[in-house]
Amino acid sequence: MPINKIVIATDSFKESVSAKEAGLAIQHGFQKIFNEDIAYDIIPMADGGEGTTDALNEALNAETYKVKVHDPLYRDIEASYARSQDNSVAIIEMAAASGLDLLKSHERDPLKSSTFGVGELIKDALDHGVSKIILGLGGSATNDGGSGMLVALGVKFLDENEETLPLGGGYLSQLARIDMSQLDSRLKHVQFEVACDVNNPLLGDNGATAVYGPQKGVTDKMIPKLDSALATYHDMIERDINKNVKDVPGAGAAGGLGAGILAFFPNASLSKGIDIVLQETQFSKRVKDADLVITGEGKMDAQTIYGKTPIGVAQAAKQYDIPVVAICGSLGDGYEAVYEHGIDSAFSIIEQPMEIDELLTKGKDNIQRTAENVARLLQQVINK
Repeated sequence: MPINKIVIATDSFKESVSAKEAGLAIQHGFQKIFNEDIAYDIIPMADGGEGTTDALNEALNAETYKVKVHDPLYRDIEASYARSQDNSVAIIEMAAASGLDLLKSHERDPLKSSTFGVGELIKDALDHGVSKIILGLGGSATNDGGSGMLVALGVKFLDENEETLPLGGGYLSQLARIDMSQLDSRLKHVQFEVACDVNNPLLGDNGATAVYGPQKGVTDKMIPKLDSALATYHDMIERDINKNVKDVPGAGAAGGLGAGILAFFPNASLSKGIDIVLQETQFSKRVKDADLVITGEGKMDAQTIYGKTPIGVAQAAKQYDIPVVAICGSLGDGYEAVYEHGIDSAFSIIEQPMEIDELLTKGKDNIQRTAENVARLLQQVINK
C-alpha cells in the first residue's frame, strides 16, 4: 500500500523536545527514506499538562502574552498565557502562575500556597473580552480548592468574625461564610473548557490531598488537616451556594481547583485534556485521509492508556482504520497495554545506556534516527 499522507501527532518529550520539534524530527527521519511526494501534517498534541498551551497556540494561531501576577506564595512574577487573534479564546495553564515548578523544594507548603495567580490570569483574559477560556489543570503547587483564584475574581472567604481569611489551603478550616456578591459578573458569559486528566474526587483517601499532596510538600501529619479544611470549604459551598461537587470526577484535580471551578463558574465543564486538544485541532477532519499516524510521548508505560496523548490519538485514528506507530523516549513497565487501545507498534528512541542529561540533550537526534529506522522497515514492507 503506498503512503501518500502521514499525520504526526506526538506529545512533548518532557525536558527534551517540544511536540512540534518531535514532529519535525520524525518528518525529517521519514524523508531520508521516502523521497516521493508524501504529505506530512504535524499536529502538536498534549493531554492537559505541560505543553497544552503550545499545542493549542498552534491550532488556534494564538499569541502569547505576559502578565504580572502572583506566584503560589504571593510573590510578584510574570506568567504567560495565550489568546486567539480575535481575542475570543484564551488558553491558560494554571501551572504558569500556581505551578510546582515555581517553588524550590524547601518552599513547598500547601498550607499557604494559593491559586490567586490563576485568578489574575483569568481576570486579564476577561479584560480582553474573551468568550471562552481553555484551562489546563496540571502541575499545581496548591491545595486550596481554587479559593485563591476565586479571591482574585472577587469572592470573599470569611471567618466567624467576618474577617477575610488569609490565602492558602490550611486557612479554609476557619471558613464560616462565602460572600459572592463581588464575584466578577463577566464569568456568567464565558465558557470554560477545563483540561483535566485525573478523576479524583475532592476528599478522602482518593482525593486531592491524599493522592497528590505529598508531591507538593504535604506530610503525613498535614493530610488530615488539609483534607478537613477542604471538607469545611465544601460544606460552606453546599450551604451558601447550594452546590455539591465534591464527588464529581476531577473535583480533586490541581488541589481541588476542579471543585472550585465547578462550584463557582456557571458555564464550566471538565474534560480529558487530550479530548479538548483533539477537538480544537480538528484532528478527526485532518486524519481521516491519512495512510499512517505517528504518535508518541516521553515515556510510554501502563499509565499511558489512562487519558494520555498517544491513546487519544490512536483511538481517533482507528475510527478510520489507520495504522498507528508510537515513537517514545522510553518504554516502561506494562507499556504493552497500549496494543489493546489502538497502537499497532511502539518504539523507544534509546539505543544504548547513557546518563539522563545526555539522553535529554540528544532527544531530537534520537527521535529522527528512530523515525528513519521505522521508515526503512515500512519501505521494505511496501516494496514487497
